[in-house]
Amino acid sequence: MAKVAYYPGCALEGSGGPYDRSTRALVKALGLEMEYLSDYNCCGAMEVKNIHPMLQTYLSARNLALAAERMGAEAVMAPCNGCYHNLKKAEFELATSEQALETVQALARKADDPVYETGKVRTLHLLEWLMEEVGPEGIKARMTRSLNGLRIANYYGCMYTRPRQIFPEKDQGPGSESTYKPHFMDDLLAAAGAVNVDFPLKTACCGGAHTLSDADTSTQLVLNLLQAAEDAGAEVIATECPTCHSGLEMHQVRAEKEFGIRTSVKIIYFTQLLGLALGISPRKLGIHENVSDSIDLLKEKGII
Repeated sequence: MAKVAYYPGCALEGSGGPYDRSTRALVKALGLEMEYLSDYNCCGAMEVKNIHPMLQTYLSARNLALAAERMGAEAVMAPCNGCYHNLKKAEFELATSEQALETVQALARKADDPVYETGKVRTLHLLEWLMEEVGPEGIKARMTRSLNGLRIANYYGCMYTRPRQIFPEKDQGPGSESTYKPHFMDDLLAAAGAVNVDFPLKTACCGGAHTLSDADTSTQLVLNLLQAAEDAGAEVIATECPTCHSGLEMHQVRAEKEFGIRTSVKIIYFTQLLGLALGISPRKLGIHENVSDSIDLLKEKGII
């Protein structure tokens, strides 16, 4: 097992707290090991590139260098799609642009930070790490209860698969993740007893970047997702990104309040669902902290 540095990013230590807690509980229950990436900084999120793209690259590269040089980690695991995307983008840019690498290394020396070197550490999303180390069969072997046919629309969001060139390990045939129709979350939750519905918008944008500048656009994009999931017969939308998760929850509320459009599908992190299948209590998984109240549904399905 590779030494893995856990990079929660800003969201998991804020609004995405339940994702952080359920991730830690799930990883422990699966017998995996990860070490917290101390002294980490924001990856640059969506805003910094509007100031200067190279600054975003440097911020992500600093996190990778901290993991490699100070921790001796072989991989950085990021559960947040935005963090994962930016770290992968930095890896790609620094591997393909000598000028970018020289600029980032010069900035690191000036700041007295660890210097990033290509190829010393790789970025993994939590989904990828679980598939590598445990896989569907490992989930089945560790289950203490089933998700009992809970009908799930798996929502990956747009940053998990795009732009495709920064994910060279994907689309490599059997066993690899797909950028066109991702399936890792489907595979893990199906192993835990869920029924995955045919959800056509699994990589569509939730409008997270527009929430503050144009709330109505974000609400409409979220409504597209919620209504498509319900039309597909889903009881739950499983998420693997804190920004997407918060957007789905908050705009579901806003759609009913502002536009009178009500949807009943529940929003639950995939880590919370897998945690339930492994016998972890809902409270330890932070399910009670979700805005989307799924407790009655989970009781009705005999999952808790």
